[in-house]
Amino acid sequence: MTDNRNVILAIVLSMIVLFGWQFFIAGPQLERAQQQAQIAAEQAQSEAALATPNATAVAAGTPGTVAADGTAFYTDRAAAIAATDRVVIDTPDLHGSINLTGARLDDLELKQYRETVDPESPIITLLTPAGAPNAYFAEQGWVPAAGAAVTVPDSKSVWSVEGNATTLNASSPITLRWDNGDGLTFRRTFAVDEYYLFTVTQSVENNSSGDIALFPYARVARHGTPQVANFFIQHEGPHGVLGSNNMVSKKYSDMQKDQQVRFDNTSGWLGFSDKYWATAALPKPNTDINALFSWKNTGAYDDYQTSFVETTPVVVAAGATATNESYLFAGAKEEAVINRYQQEYGFDRIDLLIDWGWFSFLTKPMYYLLTFLNGIIGNFGLAVMAVTVIVKAVFFPLASRSYASMAAMRRVQPEMKSIQERLKDDRPAQQQAMMELYKKEKINPLSGCWPVLIQIPVFFALYTVIFISLDMRHAPFFGWIRDLAAPDPTNIFTLFGLIPWDPTVLPVVGGFLHLGVWPVIMGLTMWVQMKLNPPPPDPTQAMIFNWMPVIFTFMLGTFPAGLVIYWAWNNTLSVTQQYFIMKRHGAEVNLLGNILDAFKRKPKANEPTKP
Repeated sequence: MTDNRNVILAIVLSMIVLFGWQFFIAGPQLERAQQQAQIAAEQAQSEAALATPNATAVAAGTPGTVAADGTAFYTDRAAAIAATDRVVIDTPDLHGSINLTGARLDDLELKQYRETVDPESPIITLLTPAGAPNAYFAEQGWVPAAGAAVTVPDSKSVWSVEGNATTLNASSPITLRWDNGDGLTFRRTFAVDEYYLFTVTQSVENNSSGDIALFPYARVARHGTPQVANFFIQHEGPHGVLGSNNMVSKKYSDMQKDQQVRFDNTSGWLGFSDKYWATAALPKPNTDINALFSWKNTGAYDDYQTSFVETTPVVVAAGATATNESYLFAGAKEEAVINRYQQEYGFDRIDLLIDWGWFSFLTKPMYYLLTFLNGIIGNFGLAVMAVTVIVKAVFFPLASRSYASMAAMRRVQPEMKSIQERLKDDRPAQQQAMMELYKKEKINPLSGCWPVLIQIPVFFALYTVIFISLDMRHAPFFGWIRDLAAPDPTNIFTLFGLIPWDPTVLPVVGGFLHLGVWPVIMGLTMWVQMKLNPPPPDPTQAMIFNWMPVIFTFMLGTFPAGLVIYWAWNNTLSVTQQYFIMKRHGAEVNLLGNILDAFKRKPKANEPTKP
């Protein structure tokens, strides 16, 4: 009887658990899943419309024509800006305007940066209106749910300024207003900080009779394929950080092949990155978004877009107002400013706007060291030279052991030649005798490689910093070097400007015919360093060593001047360091004699030598 009662009790409890689970947990979860699936379907349809707007142009986008979406084409940027009413942007770092047609941020210049080292050269242009050559702009907006009969503002909507503010700056936001005529009033408030971050607050006032649901979106669009360095150490093009997808980087050529790349149910930010500048749309941190990289050819230009749509709609009840906030970064990739945004706003890895590369654990410390030394010395070129001295000091013990081993090899060179002559027909025995000699004299034959190997990661880290760091752009050294991030502007093949021609335009070889003073100095210091040691006994090896300084001189001719200065200074320090260490260990160092021997005429085969 007791057993039957226990069985019945177990069945009853199981039924209670089963039905309770179904009613309180599984049922609501299923309902939410269905709702999310419906929203996702609506979102996918809405986003597809957003990411690929109808912008097919007529007459190949020639000035004076109008595209199918109403976009007019202009001869230049100034004409496009003058064609519409605008709100001025004026901060210490930015100058531009917001287009009241479409409420777009499409006119922006960076006041602190110029195109060349000439202080009278034009300031950097970042954003340009649609219809002008190389258009580049950003916008925010709303996407109605699929099937919803809601009129939302688009690129042709003309907004009005609300309030008395006439200029957008760090202390004065601007609010724009647009009424759809069906009971909905849209407002878009732009605020900007003292650097490059715009806060865009969108609101919808619903005076209609029913609730509405809208999805917030943002996009950055670029018309035409920009010129990029296309160098392996730095990405230029569409990119972003998208949650678990981490950093997503696309080349412009890849976008033309892929056409569309989606990242659903993610988070983060996305935009376009140039070498020193970037524009990125950022939702509030931890907001769920569907992100899209897209490309199409309109017949007039290549249309690249990075866009996101938030996955959760903003529901505006009848008689109520709802808001949505997002951000836009548009400006220079200044490391301190970007790090501040990451800490203050919590943006997901926005520091990756600066492409430190795979070896960021080397390049970042190198950058911080250089900027620290520049703050003390006041010259980035001298900071590079100071870094070289520091690196030499840090690795001095290893270099000392290496040069000591090289000095020991110099001392036993007569014995090595004797072994080579005695056992020249028995290679295994010769190698065995050599190894015994090394062991006896405690010599490491590979020790001479260590000073070179040490330079490789330092050289790469410094090269990356000089190449990508905005701080190095237009940083002067002395004399004719006015930009450490650019190649030495002099050229020995034009006799430093005396011959009015450009040898670099010659086919095939032209790329090698830019050779400035500092690359020549670097080549000479490398040649002197190699002459610190006698030539290798093997003729092939000797020939390679003789040509190596020449090859490196031409290779580094187009490298940033700061890197060439580093290499030349490093070679000079290495010669000094190696000379004194080897002398201290008793090795004969005949540097002057080796240099003079290089200029002596070599006797021809079978030609008797002079006594």
